[in-house]
Amino acid sequence: MLPILRDRDYYTRRKCSMTDKKTTKQNKKTQPEKTKTSLFDIPTLSEAEMEELYNSHLIDIKNRGIVKGKIIKITSKEAIVDLGLKSEGCIPLADFANTESVEIGNMVEVFLEDFEDDEGFALISKQKADFMKLWDFIYEKHTKQESIEGEIMRRVKGGMIVNVGGVEAFLPGSQIDFHPVSNLDALLGQKIKVKVIKLNRKRRNIVVSRRVILEEEKEKAKQKLLAELEEGIEMEGVVKNITDFGVFVDLGGIDGLLHITDMSWGRISHPSELVAIGDKIKIKIKAYDAVKQRVSLGIKQLYPYTWENLNQKYPEGYKVRGKIVSIADYGAFVELEKGVEGLIHISEMSWTKHIKHPSQILAIGDVVEAIVLDVNKERERISLGLKQLDPDPWKAIGEKYPVGTKITGKVRTLTNFGAFIEIESGIDGLIHISDFSWTDRVKHPKHFLEKSQKVECIILEID
Repeated sequence: MLPILRDRDYYTRRKCSMTDKKTTKQNKKTQPEKTKTSLFDIPTLSEAEMEELYNSHLIDIKNRGIVKGKIIKITSKEAIVDLGLKSEGCIPLADFANTESVEIGNMVEVFLEDFEDDEGFALISKQKADFMKLWDFIYEKHTKQESIEGEIMRRVKGGMIVNVGGVEAFLPGSQIDFHPVSNLDALLGQKIKVKVIKLNRKRRNIVVSRRVILEEEKEKAKQKLLAELEEGIEMEGVVKNITDFGVFVDLGGIDGLLHITDMSWGRISHPSELVAIGDKIKIKIKAYDAVKQRVSLGIKQLYPYTWENLNQKYPEGYKVRGKIVSIADYGAFVELEKGVEGLIHISEMSWTKHIKHPSQILAIGDVVEAIVLDVNKERERISLGLKQLDPDPWKAIGEKYPVGTKITGKVRTLTNFGAFIEIESGIDGLIHISDFSWTDRVKHPKHFLEKSQKVECIILEID
């Protein structure tokens, strides 16, 4: 693993402390003088031994100044490194990621800035070598368009700072996700995969993107899904958006439309009655256009057709019981079972009462009984009647009030053409303006009658 660099000048030159230099010189003075040998005392080396000796003192300075050396001494602040040159170099211990792991004999890579400084020591930099190696690593990832793991360190204006392999990179807010992230602080400390989208070596500027990776993953998932999609298969999706006409469901790379008419065999006013954004739901592929990449979904298709053989289950004249689930100006809807509703039209609510709106006698949530009047499977409609629970009073009215019967009633309404007389609760009779007098010409009933006035009259006809 590449070491993490500190926030300091990578190109700062490091020199050994004077104490270490004096110590090194003193050590040289205190060393016992070697016994002089003549030319004939030099041991004879084989060609292989000579090559090994030569290679052990040969350094590679072709790799942009990066060379290897061996740690030969460790002080309280620095590590002395033998580079195989005339002079040693030294590295501050602070340049090591883990100072405890620094031991004599360890090999270390440094950047050789100069073979010898004014005081006779090699001028080297471990930080610069680390940076150059990291930059080459990041540059290679950028060139090959490969992802790299990074850790989100802190929040800055316009985005986040990510530690990528030991160097800091800028992650713009627009490149974090598909949509703007409201809480950036929640990402701190997370390890994410990013791609380098911009590099500037001179300014040491690195810009990365997480969104690019997310888009690539989404595209791969989309292509895989498109290859597997078939009409009639069942799968799971996540509710992405809700509109008045339906629901958009994320199938994992591509969105499908679940129309409101395909959500339930029963009637619903809005998709939000059944689902919410973020819900994981099971759906069926109703239709798929591979060219336009459009997918139509259905939920009700997962269940048997509710209206199949419904006319046998609810024959005409059958008494049913259900709950009022909706009220409109023209009637009230009664839920008979899951996905099956019947309509009680306003005209079928009472034999005798003049109902202007269903809410006068019914409310949502009321449990009522009704009579099945008709079942239309093709139109998926059931007509119900409330007044049919009681006998039709008009069928017995002829027996109760035969033609010629004298009755007393109360004036309920006066119109230009006559007066409506309440015979009994819910049953009115009409006295036409032409039947007010044999001799007088009546222009308006108000000249003879007043509202709520009791009047005697005779039954002329019953329809």
